[in-house]
Amino acid sequence: MKQAARIIKEVKKAVVGKDDILIKVMEVILAGGNILIEDIPGVGKTTMALAFSKAMQLECKRVQFTPDVMPSDITGFSIYNKTTGKFEYKPGAGLCNLLLADEINRTSSKTQSALLELMEERSVTVDGVTHKCPSPHIVIATQNHVGTAGALPLPESQMDRFTVRLTMGYPSLEDEISLLRDRQGANPLDNVQPAATAFDIMEMKQKVNDVFRHDEILSYIARLMKETRQNEYIKVGVSPRGALALSNMAAANAFLHKRDYVIPEDVKQVFIDVCAHRVVMNPRAKISNYTSGDILEEILSRVSEPSIRG
Repeated sequence: MKQAARIIKEVKKAVVGKDDILIKVMEVILAGGNILIEDIPGVGKTTMALAFSKAMQLECKRVQFTPDVMPSDITGFSIYNKTTGKFEYKPGAGLCNLLLADEINRTSSKTQSALLELMEERSVTVDGVTHKCPSPHIVIATQNHVGTAGALPLPESQMDRFTVRLTMGYPSLEDEISLLRDRQGANPLDNVQPAATAFDIMEMKQKVNDVFRHDEILSYIARLMKETRQNEYIKVGVSPRGALALSNMAAANAFLHKRDYVIPEDVKQVFIDVCAHRVVMNPRAKISNYTSGDILEEILSRVSEPSIRG
């Protein structure tokens, strides 16, 4: 827990006024997931990802997704070596600890498909040979709003592989003044110091895996999932993969709150971030002007929670 707090403290040197977002990103990393950040350009999405990679001493690679990015740029490719008479594998950008996928929804569907195995199995397959990614492995993707020039909606199968979808938003007046002051003649990223190693992250991930989840908590999660699948305003509910993500995120939230067991509040705090991008609303919801967040809030208030307390 102390190490996670030190990482967040270092990242805050480069990212001002977004403490709640930084905590959620830390939780996703400890839960072994991937992060989708949907926002307008220029609010600090890339800076945050780079700050986390520096604070955790992770190998970070960045891909700016454009329509001409090829699947092999992500997965790597085999090239013939005349000297040895054999094909040699050249790793792509995906084989690193932290892949920053900038503007992920501006590239082709063929390139998007190359990310599916990477995000789920933490590996890539080239010419029938599977290559494992180093551990830990995290994908932090940024996405422009659909409707922005060149932006396309991501397929549902890919959205489901992101543990959470977050929005950073504009800074407050005071935070923007601090940002302007801090960047006079200096880059705040230069002030971010290493606070952990890849080995430390893997140790913390194991501790999160060991966080106890009572059967009543698992029942609570399952009942929430069931409600998303039979709600009159939802066309496609949350998948079993989403239920697992919610359980893991609740455990990570408990860990950051210095508990080795999950309580209902842990589930409630991450429920909307985990589920909002996974549900598909039907036309009735759009006519009624309901968002996925509105419906999930209503589900959260209606489903009875277990009496486990911290």
